[in-house]
Parts: sequence; structure tokens; C-alpha cells
Amino acid sequence: MRDIQMTDDVHSEPIVGDIAGARLLLVDDDKPFLQRLARAMEKRGFVTEMAESVEEARIKIAAEPPTFAVVDMRLQDGNGLDVIGTLHEHKPDARAIILTGYGNIATAVTAVKLGAIDYLAKPADADDIFAALTRKLDEMATPPENPMSADRVRWEHIQRVYELCDRNVSETARRLNMHRRTLQRILAKRAPR
Repeated sequence: MRDIQMTDDVHSEPIVGDIAGARLLLVDDDKPFLQRLARAMEKRGFVTEMAESVEEARIKIAAEPPTFAVVDMRLQDGNGLDVIGTLHEHKPDARAIILTGYGNIATAVTAVKLGAIDYLAKPADADDIFAALTRKLDEMATPPENPMSADRVRWEHIQRVYELCDRNVSETARRLNMHRRTLQRILAKRAPR
């Protein structure tokens, strides 16, 4: 279950001329989220195209590279960074952002080196995504209105390591230097806000 807040309301400033009608490729393996994001971005002036896998995204990029892209980091058939790399091979000036629930500094640095202009942690809403795509390159991002709490960041990190360890509690506890029972209690609870 994703905590992404998707609103169709347009709260952003008016769309500048070069954004209206621009092609936007959305890549995510969560189909309901993908459809909601596509609707929200179309209301903001983009012409959207959707892909649910790395392979599908590569085919669409090779056929006609988009000007903008929003790519989920973790996809069923690979890594969203591969999509960013392919996009910038075909269209070096494309503006792409990585969207993920499993953020870390090393991945953010890699995404930027491959050509991403921003890296947004979930939950992110349509306004945050639109602002990241249309922000001037030299403009600083505004601080989030409702940043994740420290408890939520810790929980996300534990979940990420748990997934990377193929949901093996003992291995996850070892890597996090945590007692196995403590980890089991944390995993049994709901995500903090």
C-alpha cells in the first residue's frame, strides 16, 4: 500500500508556454497510482505516456524520447536508474525525476549523475512532482510542508533493508545490528506518520 497523496486540484502557478503540450513519460509498476498521476499531470498541461516496466519505458524512449519523465526507483523488472540512463542517451536535455519510497543518499547521487534533476521521496503529491519537473535548474527546492517524521524515516530504512534481505528477519536484524525480537515488533506495527 502506498501513502502517496494524489490530488487532481491544480494549485501551481500557471504553466509556462514551453511546458504546455510537452511529453511526460511516467514509469511505475503500480497501475492505479500511475493512472492518477497521469490524470493530474494532464490537468497541468502535459501530454502523458505511461510505462509499467523498465523494458516498456526503454521501448517508448527509443521510439520518441519524452521531454520530461517521472520514474519509480523500484520496478518489477529492474531499477528506475536504468530508465534514466536510457532517457539521457536518447535525449540528454530531458528533465527526469526519481520517485521512491526507499530513498538513500547513494542512490540520489547516482540518479543525479545519470541525469535526474531531482529525487523525491514518497509520499509526494502531484504539486510536488510538478514543481520538481518545472523548477529552474539553479532554483533551490522549497522545504516540504509535511516532511516525514524521524520515526517514519527510521521505519522506511528498516523496511528497505528488510526487502533487500528478501524479507529474512534474522539477516535483516544482523545487518541493522538489532535484536531479532525488536525487529519483529517493529515490522508488526503500522508505519508511523
